[in-house]
Amino acid sequence: MDANKKWLSIPKDIRSQIRDNVFCARCLDVATINSFTIEEDKFGIVLKGKCKKCGHEVARLVEK
Repeated sequence: MDANKKWLSIPKDIRSQIRDNVFCARCLDVATINSFTIEEDKFGIVLKGKCKKCGHEVARLVEK
């Protein structure tokens, strides 16, 4: 299964919670991820994008 299919297999409300719960090292706080890509990882999938607050690069691992 490719990364996008894995992401879409997660219920919509849970995907929203994941997008809104990404740590930003510049803000030193939890942020929302914007403009993200979805990539395969040996542990699941990784969302890579930008912090909604400051634009810093952020990532979030979603274990599957």
